[in-house]
Amino acid sequence: MMQNSNITPEMEDQMIELAYQNLLNGYLSSNHRKKVEIIDKAFKFARDAHQGIRRRSGEPYIMHPIAVATIVSQEIGLGSTSISAALLHDVVEDTDYTVEDIEGLFGTKIARIVDGLTKISGGIFGDKASLQAENFRKLLLTMSEDVRVVLIKMADRLHNMRTLSSMPANKQYKIAGETLYIYAPLAHRLGLYAIKTELEDLSFKYNHPAEYQRIKDQIAASEESRNELFARFSAPIRERLDNMGLKYEFFTRVKSCYSIWNKMQTKHIPFEEVYDLYAARIVFECDDESAEKRICWNIYNEITEVYAKHPDRVRDWLTTPKVNKYRALHVTVMGPDGNWVEVQIRSRKMDDIAERGFAAHWKYKSGEGEEEKELDLWLSTIVDILKDPEPNAIDFLDTIKLNLFASEIVVFTPTGEAMTLPNGASVLDMAFMIHTDIGTHCIAGKVNHKLVPLSYKLSGGDQVEILTSNSNTPKADWENFLVTAKGKTRLRAALRHQRRLIIDEGEKRFKAFLEQHNVEFSNEVLSQAITRQRISNKEELFFLIGNGDIALNEDLLNKKDNGTRITWWRRGLFRGKETPKETTVDAQTAIDTKAIYRLITHDGKSNYHIADCCHPIPGDDVVGFVNASGKVVVHKMDCPTLARLKASYGSRLLQTQWEEHSDRFQATIHIEGIDQKGILQSIVNIISTNMSINMKRMNVTANQGVFNCDLDVLVTDASVVTNLCREIKKVKGVNNANRMS
Repeated sequence: MMQNSNITPEMEDQMIELAYQNLLNGYLSSNHRKKVEIIDKAFKFARDAHQGIRRRSGEPYIMHPIAVATIVSQEIGLGSTSISAALLHDVVEDTDYTVEDIEGLFGTKIARIVDGLTKISGGIFGDKASLQAENFRKLLLTMSEDVRVVLIKMADRLHNMRTLSSMPANKQYKIAGETLYIYAPLAHRLGLYAIKTELEDLSFKYNHPAEYQRIKDQIAASEESRNELFARFSAPIRERLDNMGLKYEFFTRVKSCYSIWNKMQTKHIPFEEVYDLYAARIVFECDDESAEKRICWNIYNEITEVYAKHPDRVRDWLTTPKVNKYRALHVTVMGPDGNWVEVQIRSRKMDDIAERGFAAHWKYKSGEGEEEKELDLWLSTIVDILKDPEPNAIDFLDTIKLNLFASEIVVFTPTGEAMTLPNGASVLDMAFMIHTDIGTHCIAGKVNHKLVPLSYKLSGGDQVEILTSNSNTPKADWENFLVTAKGKTRLRAALRHQRRLIIDEGEKRFKAFLEQHNVEFSNEVLSQAITRQRISNKEELFFLIGNGDIALNEDLLNKKDNGTRITWWRRGLFRGKETPKETTVDAQTAIDTKAIYRLITHDGKSNYHIADCCHPIPGDDVVGFVNASGKVVVHKMDCPTLARLKASYGSRLLQTQWEEHSDRFQATIHIEGIDQKGILQSIVNIISTNMSINMKRMNVTANQGVFNCDLDVLVTDASVVTNLCREIKKVKGVNNANRMS
């Protein structure tokens, strides 16, 4: 983008200086040692290094490092080392300076962080998913050296998201998808809740701009009534807290737009039915850390004297903090309007750590300390995952996300040692968490002294004993009841090792069999055996022999063959090695020129394919993806598969637009309601008679007075489905009607 001609160089210098002064002022008001000289030196060096370079928005490039350093300082709470590294984070990648130059001028610590950031640089990754996985792998490996690398990377991503409007639409989809898929859950796992929430909302804003704006407007419209309700709810609690002599804040936090939308999608409910729209929070001042827990429970007692508590919704993270050190006491009570309200009780220190994660610890230190050690347990899990020698790129990202999203439970060994596991973890997860050998030889568990199978899901507070047998070996179907990344990774490694042993055994048996029949081992003999068994390679042949699935007999050596199988097999091999065709001209042109790809359907012929995972229809908010064969596959914007594609194949995404079409598309509607006489006939009349819509399938089940119906209809676009659902909901006895993916 061209520089604005109305802005003079003097005005730009003033803008840069103001931004830098804001950074310095925030740092000087923190509890860090006032090491301004190193920050000033880094700023001047970065400004000179980036001189004359502009961002896509047109502003001088140095504004980006200043903004990242400001987030690092004022929103994450790090000190001079991190601020300096943030100012310098793009110097090595974008200029002729090297890491050695940085080390000579700024020392080893800053140079190491800049080097770590340079290794994982590049918000826009290449066409290959492995590049995305590789960058993420580097990010996580670097964390084990200095956690500040990933915290600065979070700040970098947050500023890129805040300025994403200057990017073309296909880059916006890609970066927003990547952020939602990887960086938001990583921020959550690190305890950076404020950043996680903003990353989610910004991703949502660019992926679903109309939905985002609608929810934002609805939140604003409901603000007055919400404030009135909170005033009524909080008044009796405030009176009791004042009598306790506490200095405190009592306020509400509205759910983020993304969280509200996510709940609407998951529960199939409108905005008006999202009753937990906000949570109340009490943050009290306390200089004596040993008194925090007692004060939290005293506040809890006062609240539950006023309002009835939900028996299953008390969360005590004071006694057992989360892995990321989140501490608070949550209680859900019945508010004056008859809806449940969650109240979060925290000290000021707990609140800072909750909002800014591990980095908030620096606020409570007299100076800038060494790297935080609280992440060691999680980092050891990450390093363990990365030892997996051959992960598929997408599987790798999914495996990582298993740990990023997990909420935790605490279980105990027979000796009373506490272990933290993700919610939903099984006995086998715990076995692998203890040691690979215990996992691979696990046969069952004893939970609270009761014998249970490997797949048994653990609950918080369980006492668990793992039972093993040396004769037991791992099974492939074990993966179905593993939820931890460590468990899945160690199982796959064990299965590969076991498979290798079977292959070696099969090869020995095959060669011994040939020797028995005076046949010399050769590629020709091997190819013949592979062909006769209709398999693809020698490893598979040896594995099946070693496993006892292929009998060693003379038929395996019969050299007579009509050639059909060999021809078939060779063609099969040839097909497997075909190079992907080049993408179609229209799709490629759209990618190259960032033009809109128009989705056309006529007489049953289309220039696109409908994705099987989400089944979009005209009118849906969609994105095109050019697959390896050059075909454009259309996904709904909120499709989980698309989220993975955005994160890994961003350069193949197309901005799309539905064109007029004459064909009809299949949509599925789920209806539920009270089973009463004539209700099905009323629904059919609306569909066939009133709206003249063709039905393809209707599957109805009824149980104890409640019915569920899955209905496939042929429609021209999404608006027809919306209207149909609205009309069906008007039928007496119908509780809900929603389109299903």
